[in-house]
Amino acid sequence: MELFWRHGYEGVSISDLTHAIGVAPPSLYAAFGSKARLYHEALDRYAVGALDLSVLDEASDLRDGVAAMLAAAIGSVHAKGQACMISTGMLACDPAHDALARDLADRRRTFEHNLQEKLARWLPAAEAASLARYIVAVMQGISVHASDGATLPELESIADHAKAALPKH
Repeated sequence: MELFWRHGYEGVSISDLTHAIGVAPPSLYAAFGSKARLYHEALDRYAVGALDLSVLDEASDLRDGVAAMLAAAIGSVHAKGQACMISTGMLACDPAHDALARDLADRRRTFEHNLQEKLARWLPAAEAASLARYIVAVMQGISVHASDGATLPELESIADHAKAALPKH
């Protein structure tokens, strides 16, 4: 997961993977079948923490929930100084990897849909959908800025502006 996160799918070779895992290529293929399958497994593992929306369940109101969610996103990407593996993964890739790119796009859409459902606790469905798109865009921007070396105060400033734009509910 760390290799894929740091270098992207196309930036990691089978040799890199076998060296990091400490196995020979036949063992990697026996366990995962392909590099693409291992990438899917890495994305699944990453998503467990990175796409957790339970913080919204614990929030008393919309602003507190979004604030906590943005703070968690900032903490995740700032700690590593790397973009979110899912929000920015495979945005551009060789056409041979279109299936992986579509999978990541589906994961992003699913996250947005799940966020929309959580926001519907405080907002009508159409407004929740619009706000979910906005929050996902802010999170993707935070992710890119973190990978470009933004400081923690700079990332927090982005979140502060996003929170100020939230509807009062």
